[in-house]
Amino acid sequence: MGTALIFICIVLVASILQSSTGFGFSIMATPFLLMLFQPQEAIQINIILSLVISISLILKIRNDIDFILLKRFILGSIVGVPLGVLIFVSININALKLGVSILLLILTLLLIGNFRVKPTQFRDFIVGGISGVLTTSIGMPGPPLLLYFTGTDTEKGKLRATTLAFYLFIYFISLITQIIFTGTNKVIGESSLYAIPIVFLGLYIGQIIFKRLNQRVFRIFTYILLIFTGIYLLLESLKAL
Repeated sequence: MGTALIFICIVLVASILQSSTGFGFSIMATPFLLMLFQPQEAIQINIILSLVISISLILKIRNDIDFILLKRFILGSIVGVPLGVLIFVSININALKLGVSILLLILTLLLIGNFRVKPTQFRDFIVGGISGVLTTSIGMPGPPLLLYFTGTDTEKGKLRATTLAFYLFIYFISLITQIIFTGTNKVIGESSLYAIPIVFLGLYIGQIIFKRLNQRVFRIFTYILLIFTGIYLLLESLKAL
């Protein structure tokens, strides 16, 4: 009963974040789901629920999508996805988490210090590729997108819409790839099914919050999420080494 309550709270909070910011679900849910499930189960549950969220919201926010940027992210991720699967099945995931956490914290501190990035076509492809790698390896495509969008000072509506549209593609491809290479099980299907009503409740609350967030508060909230994710990945990787 306690585990089920924790699971419901994780999904609800993460869904609220996803709906209100466009990137919160995997960042918030994956670390805590890994405490309740095996890595394969946590990653696939995260992917399935993130797909449900993206499908539910995409029609409402389609006018804010930057389709040129979205195309570049997708092309970059096509290269990153198989590399992420290779990492997941053959390379030490904890070493990857350690490297990602250190880089994430350094970049976040630079952003807080007002470091900015000039968007280019090449950087768009690279960010999409890194996101693809992280999706199939640790189930977290959000950090590279979030860092890039924050560094380029992207407006919150465009950030949320383009990120969700990209998730729709990357999570679908990643789920198929995960199932082909690592399989799936009953726990993943049942847990995902039970969580869907909670997801929709979170989406409703998140939509209300999004309308009340100004750009400055949105950016501060972004920094908090990035720092939280970096510290979590750092502690988890150090503990497992």
